[in-house]
Amino acid sequence: MRGPTMDPDFWLFFAVGFAAQLVDGALGMAYGVVSSTVLLAVGVTPANASASVHAAKVFTGAASAASHIGFKNIDWRLLGLLSAGGVLGGIAGTYLLTSIRGEVIKPFVVGWLALMGLVILYRAWKGARPKPFSWKSPLPLGLAGGFFDAVGGGGWGPVVTGTLLGSGADPRKAIGTTNTAELFVACAISAAFLTALVSGHWQTTGLREHLWSVLGLIGGGIIAAPVAGWMTKVLPIRALTWIVGIVVTGLAVWQGVALLT
Repeated sequence: MRGPTMDPDFWLFFAVGFAAQLVDGALGMAYGVVSSTVLLAVGVTPANASASVHAAKVFTGAASAASHIGFKNIDWRLLGLLSAGGVLGGIAGTYLLTSIRGEVIKPFVVGWLALMGLVILYRAWKGARPKPFSWKSPLPLGLAGGFFDAVGGGGWGPVVTGTLLGSGADPRKAIGTTNTAELFVACAISAAFLTALVSGHWQTTGLREHLWSVLGLIGGGIIAAPVAGWMTKVLPIRALTWIVGIVVTGLAVWQGVALLT
């Protein structure tokens, strides 16, 4: 008698999770954006995509946070403020996402991911730290990052890490602190999705169908997280940034065309 077979999607999303986490560890962004864009491209609804990605982020974020703490890449005061803002913004974004039908919000989510892809491409083109706007406190920055991360399934890194680097923060501390804070944001968003589901605020189907995809994202991300620091020393970061930006923007444009046809 044969046991349950592994879905081929596991290996596809294992590769996606592995590559996305390597890039996230190197650039401080891209795990959520890449994973959410791929999930949307295979037909997952925005709410299900965000819930799946943030469930995976709980595990990959824990591995990444442990790595950054071990390498002393953390600014603890910044971590506290970013995490507090991110948790509040993430819960608010989750409530909005679970209150709106998927077909209504999907064009906005696709547009947001396309914008994030362009931000990443801008960083690659400039080869320097962008400065789209500045913040007087990391608390509102975390609030904005958490909100857009929940609604778009990705965006914490481009919003928070990009802004910190643009305002002159030390790159090692900015990336390490942002990645560690993302663990708390992912836990809060996942808890908010679960609460919305249990309370009946969010009625959804299809989550079970994507279980292997989520497990693949988790498996690939956990394995990649500890080696991401080493990979940053050997990979050409600018070329990597170009690749991520092109992939995310291209997939978002593809989804946009599909919505219009």
